[in-house]
Amino acid sequence: MDALPGFLIAALALAGSPGPATLSLAAAGAAFGARGGIAYLAGIVLGMVAVMAIVASGTAGLLLAVPGVAPAVAILAAAYFVWLAWRIATAPPMSVAGVRREPPTFAAGLLLSLVNPKGYVAMAALYSGFTLRPDRLGADLALKLVLLTLVIAAVNVCWLLAGSALTRFFRDPRSNRVVNLVFASALVGSVALAFFV
Repeated sequence: MDALPGFLIAALALAGSPGPATLSLAAAGAAFGARGGIAYLAGIVLGMVAVMAIVASGTAGLLLAVPGVAPAVAILAAAYFVWLAWRIATAPPMSVAGVRREPPTFAAGLLLSLVNPKGYVAMAALYSGFTLRPDRLGADLALKLVLLTLVIAAVNVCWLLAGSALTRFFRDPRSNRVVNLVFASALVGSVALAFFV
């Protein structure tokens, strides 16, 4: 357990840094308030649990070793993120009467986590870079899963709440457009960094 402090610091840094999930959560919080983003947050967290299981089992490595799979996954993920950024950029102001604004769903959050390259890279680094229980592999994997789930949930709640603090800007059409464009651009930028760095 000597590696625990380093593991937690690395987990906070990797999970808390701006990326597609955190930025889209902040955008959801800003556009729909904290309550409107809860289902989306739950989908993202559960999706990251699935990503951890995929990484820990080695399935990700096996799938990406199949010729042609990695580029296809990258293209599908990029398309999903561009669509998500477009939805954020074109969302109408909260004050527009008659416009029905649906908050992002649990399924959208789950899908985002499953196609997020930053999530796979971060989990692979954390799972391979630290050993918390050197004597028991199963206990090591389970402890990492529990700790990472708690860290990811806490960090994502903070991003959602930070975004919800911007809700007042979504009532004015001009500031709404600026905030939407900033979040959409940041999302596209974070995806570009994840794919090309």
